Amino acid sequence: MKTMLFVFGTRPEAIKMAPLIKEFQKHGDSYITKVCVTAQHRQMLDRALEIFKIVPDYDLDIMSPNQDLYDITSKVLSGMRYVLNDCQPDTVFVHGDTTTAMATAVAAFYLHVKIAHVEAGLRTYNMQSPWPEEMNRQLTDRLCNYHFAPTELSRNNLLSENIDAGTVFVTGNTVIDALLMADRIMRTESGLRREMETELRMKGYKLDKGKKYIIVTGHRRENFGDGFMNICKALKEIALLNTDIDIVYPVHLNPNVQKPVYELLADTANIHLIPPIDYLPFVYLMQHSCLILTDSGGIQEEAPSLGKPVLVMRNTTERPEAVEAGTVKLVGTDTAKIVENVNVLLSDSAAYSRMAQAHNPYGDGKACERIVQILSR
Repeated sequence: MKTMLFVFGTRPEAIKMAPLIKEFQKHGDSYITKVCVTAQHRQMLDRALEIFKIVPDYDLDIMSPNQDLYDITSKVLSGMRYVLNDCQPDTVFVHGDTTTAMATAVAAFYLHVKIAHVEAGLRTYNMQSPWPEEMNRQLTDRLCNYHFAPTELSRNNLLSENIDAGTVFVTGNTVIDALLMADRIMRTESGLRREMETELRMKGYKLDKGKKYIIVTGHRRENFGDGFMNICKALKEIALLNTDIDIVYPVHLNPNVQKPVYELLADTANIHLIPPIDYLPFVYLMQHSCLILTDSGGIQEEAPSLGKPVLVMRNTTERPEAVEAGTVKLVGTDTAKIVENVNVLLSDSAAYSRMAQAHNPYGDGKACERIVQILSR
């Protein structure tokens, strides 16, 4: 029996790791599955765990007011020393580009514990964008024994950096597994869709099946300050030019996001600023939206599976496959460029169809199954 320890701290990590944890739990005759959360994002993380019915074996509970990258890194690094010594895992799984992933990989490396990186090999090769995520991901990849790359491009990035080809495996992205799992949950659990509509209404947005709406999400540190100011100006202009369309914005809890968003957008009638929502209601919201504006990574992978065009409010992306496939377009944080591209998609049905019907390059929903098979070999 081998012990697999899964470590994560944010809601996106929880969503993308959940189907992999569930897949390993199916093989209880071969693997002991343990879960450690750092709670880098406490409230949003806990709700994701509830949705997927995952109970952590370890909880570092590191979140504190006004914490910075020094606090997160040092708390995860020292906390993982205890967890690793207590759990004695054969392999530690980390995900993506978070500070939790990077610091956990360092802690495991110090104790000579094997490390598996899920969603390895994504790159912008610009250390300032996304910051600090690009550094986190590159450093994590240097320390790993297993690199589970979502695409051939990610694999090629790793090979170009002289990562041993025998440790690199193309699996697809586990976010597609999670999305299909969420869809199954919504289809099979009676009354769940009605509950989600009720939750959205309580949060501040009542779904009107006859009305189009745009979803907005944003949280990247690189956009703090002028970036978010420009984004908010663009959203206000879009709303005033398209009064028949709603803009629904679940606002991230970070004060650097909350302040400009509420100051600039709270008084606009067709912009609905709501608190962060759980994963299942967000998937439901995406399913019925007309397009999505975001700086998030995961949404660039999820939305194409739902046939939704995505405009990415960043100047670079570590997911260029979606841009090449035509499902995603980079618009940066330039106010005029955001407004122009949204208006094109709202007014030009051919342009909309080209993005909505493009191929999703991120997999078929069997990434987790492939990862278990690889380690079983």
